[in-house]
Amino acid sequence: MNVLVDTSVWSLSLRRRSTDLNPAERLIVRELAELIGEGRVRLIGLIRQEVLSGVRNTEQFGRLRAYLRAFADERIASADYEAAAEMSNKCRTRGITVSVVDALICSVAAARDWAIFTTDADFEHRARVLSIKLHAPRK
Repeated sequence: MNVLVDTSVWSLSLRRRSTDLNPAERLIVRELAELIGEGRVRLIGLIRQEVLSGVRNTEQFGRLRAYLRAFADERIASADYEAAAEMSNKCRTRGITVSVVDALICSVAAARDWAIFTTDADFEHRARVLSIKLHAPRK
């Protein structure tokens, strides 16, 4: 199964030094490397933008951009945005907040039968309401 990798996982892997990671975070970084090796990683443009946003150092920005260019952006259709709005509305009626970006992540993953790989615990709440799958690191 393909895996849509969220900004939180990319940031751990690409924007933090490995020496600063705790054992659980190292497991996440290792899992991302395995998924990349298996050719299962998927990316959308909004996640690319989030990962690259806030990088102050021009050289680091260039390295991150070059690295991420190895991953094509999944094409987003009008139906994906419409489904994201429906998912957002469904979550809100159950008292679960969801950002526009996270709703689109859920929509794209659900429509393509992909899992979402994230460290954002809010996705666990959304998974109780929406038909989304979450990817957990293999031990």
